[in-house]
Amino acid sequence: MLFVILAILIGLWFLGYAPMSGVSFPNIVLFSFNNHQITLLNILILLAVGWAISILPRPFREIASVLLLFWVLSVVGILAIAGLSNILLIAIIVGFGYYIIQGSLLRNRN
Repeated sequence: MLFVILAILIGLWFLGYAPMSGVSFPNIVLFSFNNHQITLLNILILLAVGWAISILPRPFREIASVLLLFWVLSVVGILAIAGLSNILLIAIIVGFGYYIIQGSLLRNRN
């Protein structure tokens, strides 16, 4: 299940933050907050990460929750560091990937 969420997050990241030529994703603006546009892609990423956090065990859930909070603050413009939302999303994706790999390695050992 977490692998599916990871694939969805990677797909959303490629569609919104790393655009590819020939593939267009409509950038639908839902509303504006603090003079920053909140798009449909931002809401979809928020829902996917929230869904993944609900599946994670306790220590990983807390780390991912803090990263999600920082990501939300950077999207709405409260943490105004250039590229921070992109870096945090990559960190969340790498963390989920690490958790999946660690879990599969532990299952193969037993």
